[in-house]
Formats: sequence, structure tokens, C-alpha cells
Amino acid sequence: MFEEDDPLVLRDPRVMLEDTLRRWGGRQDLWVFGYASLIWRPEFDAAEQRDAAVHGWHRALRMRSRINRGTPEQPGLVFALMPGGSCRGVVYRIARIQAADQLQRLWQREMPTGVYDPRWLPCRTPQGPVQALAFTLSRTSPSHTGPIADAEMLRILRDARGRYGSTLDYLLETATSLRSCGIRDREIERLERLARSLARE
Repeated sequence: MFEEDDPLVLRDPRVMLEDTLRRWGGRQDLWVFGYASLIWRPEFDAAEQRDAAVHGWHRALRMRSRINRGTPEQPGLVFALMPGGSCRGVVYRIARIQAADQLQRLWQREMPTGVYDPRWLPCRTPQGPVQALAFTLSRTSPSHTGPIADAEMLRILRDARGRYGSTLDYLLETATSLRSCGIRDREIERLERLARSLARE
């Protein structure tokens, strides 16, 4: 299993996938933790889905997106799982026999450039604890933005758009999906209110 202090020196996505598959081991079903778009667009076949919570990590709109939700000239933002706090989301169980193929598909979506640090995190669910794969981001990553002032956030929400749509749409879709799951995230609710102010401009 990934440990918090594991040095991920090699950022080659293929190497990271091989390492993740090796640490999983292939002897049991594979669990994946979703905290943003994986909740409303998982794009893999899951045998089971549960509400889940992780401690020591929180959801934050602090990761630059230069392709999916922005461009190199006008970077957008996507959510990342950052150290500290706690996060409620969803875990998906992928049947062992399908897990390697499904993880390949997931990797193409989440890890084309190796930007995330994949970690196996303990997740609490109503049915009991599971160890799930999660895509986390280090504060030392060049893709981490650090704190963003509201004026800059509004500019990004107004202008940033990539191959999958705008940062604004991504934020609102995530907010809607969390509500539908009964998940409260005060920072997302605050950002959603900030985003709604764009319609009044």
C-alpha cells in the first residue's frame, strides 16, 4: 500500500500504474475513492458503490488544469485531494477480475501526465472500512495553486474553458452531485455562491 511519505520520484504514468497494480496485488476486489468528478462521471464499471469518508485529507479547488478545464494560456482549476482535514465522497468496488482493465481506463483519464500521487487510503463506510485508491496532490506539486483570492477565482470561473468544458461547469456539477449524495462541503457551497454572482454581472 502507498504510504504518505513514499517518494514518487518517477512521474512516468506507466511506471506509476505498474506500481499501483503491484501494490494492489490482484488478490481481491479493488476500491476507488471519488471526491469530485468521479462521483458524477466515474466512467468505469463498479460492482458496488458506498458513501465514504477519509480523514487526513480534504477536497480543494487548487489544481491547475491546462487541458481539461482550461488552456496553457488560461489555466482552469479542478479539485484535488489535499493533506489535512477530512472529506466525504463515494467509494466504488471494482470486481477483481475486471480491475486491471478498469484501472487502465481510469489511468488514461486521471493520470495521463502523472500529476497526481496515487495513494491507498483507509475509508470509513456504513458497511465497514475499506482501503481505496485515491488521487491526491502534494502542496509541492507545480500544479498546486496555493490560496486563490476570490477576485482571481471569479476570473477563472468566468474565462477558463478546456476540452471537457469550463471550470465553472465543473464546479457546479460537483456541487450538484454532492448535494444529491447528501454531502455538505461548506467551501464548495461558498464557491458556488461566488459563482452565482457571475450571472448577476
